[in-house]
Amino acid sequence: MKPRELVYKTLEFKNDTGIVPRTISYLNYAEIYHKEELSKLFNDFPEDILFGTPGFCSQTPPTYGNPNMKGIYIDEWCCTFENLNNGAIGEVKNPIISDDDYDWEGIDKIHIPVENLTINQKKINEYCAAKDEFLIGGCCPRPFEQLQFIRGTENLYCDLITKPDNMLEFIGMMHKYYSELLTLWAQTDIDCLFFMDDWGCQKSLLINPNLWCEIFKPMYKDYIDIAHSYGKKILMHSDGYILEILPHLVELGLDAVNAQLFCMDFNDLQQFKGKITFWGEIDRQHMLPNASTEEIAQAVKQVKDNLWQNGGCVAQCEFGLNAKPENVYQVYKTWSEI
Repeated sequence: MKPRELVYKTLEFKNDTGIVPRTISYLNYAEIYHKEELSKLFNDFPEDILFGTPGFCSQTPPTYGNPNMKGIYIDEWCCTFENLNNGAIGEVKNPIISDDDYDWEGIDKIHIPVENLTINQKKINEYCAAKDEFLIGGCCPRPFEQLQFIRGTENLYCDLITKPDNMLEFIGMMHKYYSELLTLWAQTDIDCLFFMDDWGCQKSLLINPNLWCEIFKPMYKDYIDIAHSYGKKILMHSDGYILEILPHLVELGLDAVNAQLFCMDFNDLQQFKGKITFWGEIDRQHMLPNASTEEIAQAVKQVKDNLWQNGGCVAQCEFGLNAKPENVYQVYKTWSEI
């Protein structure tokens, strides 16, 4: 069975082979400091799923610096990040919409990267035709996080309560752009669209679930509907404890979620078995840095035992800061064995 077919069967809960498809996620940190171990991982466990299909854009938005290296990086929205370490992502220290701009009067300083809309669908389709893997489009809407980059996290939390008119106007503009971008990608031969927002802290959602439903759920519904209207699957990533929004994501028809499963209780997660695919994740806060390989193997088995139902799981973890290479390797070794 070719990788693409295996992934489709897994997402549709029709995978009676017992073989769990895999994808390898890593931060640039691993590429810099564990190059040999990363290479062995790719060699021993070939991927069934590939992220980042190239868009072959005729234009590219202006940026400055390298987002994964120490120093200053200015992204395609004109947000300035300061990075203190190589191999990770920095933080925005001086948001475009400043602390005292309560009415969002500075939205004209934000650059919506319409250059990303200049994808070459013909070249994308040629790229897809040459691959057997399940392909994920090369765009990633992230409305909540982008608003944080533009305004600053604490200020944004206040603004989501007061809802200044200019902020709501900008959210509409941003959502229109993201919807156009996803539609263009959905019209190609890729298999899956992707979006993300980190919604959880360690034990709770970052905002009131009712506020999430009011402002962000309608946007996510549009993204999911766009994917399905063109026969595509769609994946969402979100870190932290997101148990309160999982029923909503299932209701919207989200095909798969990449979530930090070990921030939640598997007894609570079992209710979603057979309803949504859990895109990997093994505890990267404690287990990947500190556990034994035997404990890692048990963690993988815990995911499989609780969430697999002729599909519903993808073998994945994050090879990031502090993760032991041998533990990351053990994750994929165990998935291949079970």
